[in-house]
Amino acid sequence: MKEIKRDVYLNKLISRKENGLIKIITGIRRCGKSYLLDPLFKNHLLESGVKEDHIIKLELDKEENKKYRDSHELNEYIKSQIKDKEIYYILLDEIQLVEGFESVLNGFLYERNLDVYVTGSNSKFLSSDIITEFRGRGDEIKVFPLSFSEYVEVFKGDNQSAWNEYVLYGGLPLILSKKSDEEKSKYLKDLFDQTYIKDIIERNNIQRVDILDSIINMLASSVGSLTNPKKIYDTFVSNGEKEISSNTVNSYIKYIEDAFIVNKSDRYDVKGKKYIQTPQKYYFSDIGLRNARLNFRQQEENHIMENIIYNELIVRGYNVDVGVVEVRDENKNRKQLEIDFVCNLGNKRYYVQSALNLDTREKTIQEERPLMNINDNFKKIIVVKDNMKHWITEEGILVVGIQEFLLDKNSLDL
Repeated sequence: MKEIKRDVYLNKLISRKENGLIKIITGIRRCGKSYLLDPLFKNHLLESGVKEDHIIKLELDKEENKKYRDSHELNEYIKSQIKDKEIYYILLDEIQLVEGFESVLNGFLYERNLDVYVTGSNSKFLSSDIITEFRGRGDEIKVFPLSFSEYVEVFKGDNQSAWNEYVLYGGLPLILSKKSDEEKSKYLKDLFDQTYIKDIIERNNIQRVDILDSIINMLASSVGSLTNPKKIYDTFVSNGEKEISSNTVNSYIKYIEDAFIVNKSDRYDVKGKKYIQTPQKYYFSDIGLRNARLNFRQQEENHIMENIIYNELIVRGYNVDVGVVEVRDENKNRKQLEIDFVCNLGNKRYYVQSALNLDTREKTIQEERPLMNINDNFKKIIVVKDNMKHWITEEGILVVGIQEFLLDKNSLDL
């Protein structure tokens, strides 16, 4: 298999070199965090002139490095490798295996010639922990499964074949090494059951594994639809489940989020310029995992495409909300229209709709309507499934095919 470059994340690491903070690489397990650290970042250091003995790397999950899971041993080992006042790059993979790793890393911050990079698996090392433990001294780089453009670079076949595979099996890097549909399905299902679920259960001392399983299934089924913890709780109650509280449902959803399996997108009232507390939407960080969770049964193209667009916008660095715009119908009754995504980055904003097609004038008007009721001049875009060249509607809205949208990094500004 060809080398997967992951330049988006490599460049983030490079731009943070020697910034005085601990670089903490997070993301769903098996998305490529370790690979980013070594070989990609390590090779960059060597190619930029760093001497090999000034790169101190430990893979803490290896049996031969087991003794360094003791924080004192780790600290002593690192210190013993420092021979001069030049910069040393510390690369620690699976740091969560070290008991008391927080104090060791904080100690490294006092050494001016140490530049520290760590990865941690989600079972013990989550972004919420990072915020608590490092309080501004950590710099988080969140890694995602392969975007479609990364996937295409290494896929053996044309773009349409790549798309057909991607919407079914997603972008976890190892999926590309699996040959048959059976292998791919088994890999994703086993990963969910034996890694992700197991991690959440062990970390959070989950008592009701059946409830956790059901919640994950509900979130997988509701991709692209509005939901909230109360709605999920009410479903359990209506099905006769009495030994569960709304707090339990809330907590379990948070655990699933903390493990980077799903991301929550809040609703934003575009005209009122305020957030609406509930309901929200939840999107899976990898569409293949979502499909595997449902045994590849629910293959609604519109929801899958919406999930993939959401992930692409997040990878590009945007803060992404679900938009709502209020209008009045012909009887002056208030009605809320949904805008799939309101994307913000600095002073930039884009409104993005996902639609399978605009094959009739009526369908075009329907998809344009929420966008036309926004009273600002930020760019408005409709992404469609058709593999076609982008065009502009009569109302001045950009229409772009999903593959062009995903493969052109400047597609929001076409």
